[in-house]
Amino acid sequence: MVVPELKAWRAARPHVVRVARSVRPQLVRAVEAVKPPLVRAAGAVKPLVTRPSTVQFTAGSATLGLVVAATVVTAAGPWDSTGQRTAEREWAASQGRAGGADHGHVSGTSGKAPAPAPSAASVLTGLGGSVGAGPSPTEKALADVLGPLLDNAALGTERTAAVVDLATGKRLYGKGADDALTPASTTKIATAVAALTAAGADHRIATRTVLEPDSKKVVLVGGGDPTLTARKDAQGNASLRTLADSTARALKDRKTDEVTLSYDTSLYEGPDVHPIGLDNTNVARVTALMADEGRLDDTSSGTAKRTEEPAADAAKKFAGLLEDRGIKTADPVPAKATDRAKALATVKSPPLSALVERMLTNSDNDIAEALARQTAVAAGEPASFKGGGTAVRKQLKKLGLPLKGAEFADGSGLDRADKLTADLLTALLAKAADPAHPELRAALTGLPVAGFTGTLSTRYAGQPGTGLVRAKTGTLTGVHTLAGTVVDTDGHLLAFAFLTASDPPTEPTATQKALDALASTLATCGCK
Repeated sequence: MVVPELKAWRAARPHVVRVARSVRPQLVRAVEAVKPPLVRAAGAVKPLVTRPSTVQFTAGSATLGLVVAATVVTAAGPWDSTGQRTAEREWAASQGRAGGADHGHVSGTSGKAPAPAPSAASVLTGLGGSVGAGPSPTEKALADVLGPLLDNAALGTERTAAVVDLATGKRLYGKGADDALTPASTTKIATAVAALTAAGADHRIATRTVLEPDSKKVVLVGGGDPTLTARKDAQGNASLRTLADSTARALKDRKTDEVTLSYDTSLYEGPDVHPIGLDNTNVARVTALMADEGRLDDTSSGTAKRTEEPAADAAKKFAGLLEDRGIKTADPVPAKATDRAKALATVKSPPLSALVERMLTNSDNDIAEALARQTAVAAGEPASFKGGGTAVRKQLKKLGLPLKGAEFADGSGLDRADKLTADLLTALLAKAADPAHPELRAALTGLPVAGFTGTLSTRYAGQPGTGLVRAKTGTLTGVHTLAGTVVDTDGHLLAFAFLTASDPPTEPTATQKALDALASTLATCGCK
């Protein structure tokens, strides 16, 4: 029997192959275009059970699995102004050269010139393969090829692994899969699934202004949006400038052109400094109000020096924007808005699904910590580091995931007190691929693509996993992890997790190459 999704896939494949050749970071957003068939498919297949060793999928979910894996290069309808059509032409012109087109500088990033993107031949190979045809890899064959690779001294003194077939849910390989290790940034997969479960994929985080009754007291109320921006080009994010426009209009409608301004960060509780300390450039203070992640440069991802007072600085920027719009105000001070305050204006973040994708692709620690607190708010827990960890565990327990040995000390994985197992990481990925949980799909579509996007854009040079591996990286001193999905030579969508630790620390580049080789092997071995 040919399920409707497979029939639609075959009909659309000629267009998909053309588009696949122009793979670039912006295409991650194309998942929204295939959301309707994913949602329809959710009602047509059997739900995924909780543990990877016992999950049951129907044939339809195998098709859906490959569709999920392919959404990075597929979309229905015309491209917008982000350059996909240009990239497609450039790809055609690049044939015969090593690598594809240089897609140019992305606004708001580090400013370093990007290297030419690799050609998409391996992506096309994956898409051209059969949809889960033939038997899945066997445990013995996987052990034969993965075992020696896991013995690589570059991986350090501890290593665990798990591989799961997402079409059947069966664990195909495990090495210490139930042993909890420090997961580093692969923690963000757990944060993503928990936030999407608690708040929903369509949830948007509001930043608002209110006017206290019978006064000229305006309060800027932070809702915890980590993507709020004060820059001229908001790039689709909620804008302090837009909020100032609307607030100024609302005040002028009230015949008011002078106010006192305060700011409210009371949504979050507890310490706002991450345990790694303020001197670290990986994360800002975790506060319910900040603009541009408190960055003191024009970057939008990666490390950067941060302001010591992100909430106060955001409020000062807002005060200046009001002044520019004819509303006089003094320097803002902290204060909590009362329940009687009247709404003036509101701006909202992109949907939570988009925040999850950005967090995973760029390994954005500020978004991760914000999402842990948003999970706490939705779950009725204190919006603090501790409350966020409690809320994440509560949501994952609802999903029936294997939590033995797991510890959630933060949302980003920067805290070495975090502990996860390879079993849990593959179970999280399996749950996100479950047709019964389309709200979790962003936990897959946000994973970096090997050799193309995010934290994997500079890895996998010359590796056969280029374009076929999608995975979240994790790196701390002495800790290196990799967890994600890969399409094998028979079109099977597999989930994998590899966690390593070493004391003394291993050489990072060698360890990352060893991890990449493990994932690439899954893409090419067949392992029957």
